[in-house]
Amino acid sequence: MACPYFDPVRPRTIAIGAPGAMLPLGDDWVGLCRATTGQPWEPDEASLATLCNLGYARGSCPRFPADKEDRGPDAVRFTISRDDGGSVEVYYVVERDHHPFAHGGLEFSRAAAAFTAPPPAETLHRQARAYVTSYLRRKAEAAGS
Repeated sequence: MACPYFDPVRPRTIAIGAPGAMLPLGDDWVGLCRATTGQPWEPDEASLATLCNLGYARGSCPRFPADKEDRGPDAVRFTISRDDGGSVEVYYVVERDHHPFAHGGLEFSRAAAAFTAPPPAETLHRQARAYVTSYLRRKAEAAGS
């Protein structure tokens, strides 16, 4: 469950056989915090490891919106629901307090190297793209083994 404000830019570590598959985005990612609109911030190593890549940072991250009225999400989960070789279907769940807040499906075209219809929010789009990138990398590594 990545932080809903985390904008993954590039994998932090790509090593064959790395345990990244258990991470919410499939790999450990470096990126930007977009919790404050118009003020992207590059998180430090500790924040990346414990907050950005893992989500549920409310109350732990000083950049997470602290407004008591903020009823926004805490984390985002992804899973591959189908891979037919031509396209990959990704299902996502945006969570608040460990409960569904929003959800949906996305189709990623391998030929176009893009989603057939982009997700409803830019950060969700980038996270879904990171998840698919990690998935396709692991799948290619497994096929090469």
